[in-house]
Amino acid sequence: MPLSDHEKRLLAEMEAALQQDDPRLVSTLTGKARTRKASRVLTGAVTALAGMIIILTGLVAKVVPLGIAGFIVALAGIVLVFSNLSLFDDGASQAVASPKGPKKGGWSARLEERWERRNNDQ
Repeated sequence: MPLSDHEKRLLAEMEAALQQDDPRLVSTLTGKARTRKASRVLTGAVTALAGMIIILTGLVAKVVPLGIAGFIVALAGIVLVFSNLSLFDDGASQAVASPKGPKKGGWSARLEERWERRNNDQ
């Protein structure tokens, strides 16, 4: 028996809420690996190193625009490294950054609330 459009929409909303609230569980259940920040940090370090090589090349060749381009590339690499470092990522920053405060009940409570609202409206 196929699902109705309403049931498909509810299922899609539940999947989206689960994926937003607990991506680790979703990756475990689906078998898909999460993106790793370490690879982004490595990419940023390589980019910063390439930018420094471009700066030195521009310095030796006495080409100012090449040096400026190298500086921009190195700066982008450094920004990429520091934006993906998780030294201070302990989960407490999310609770502090949220203006509404900590969530009460999580996604299941929100789904129940939506379900009750839909049933009361009908």
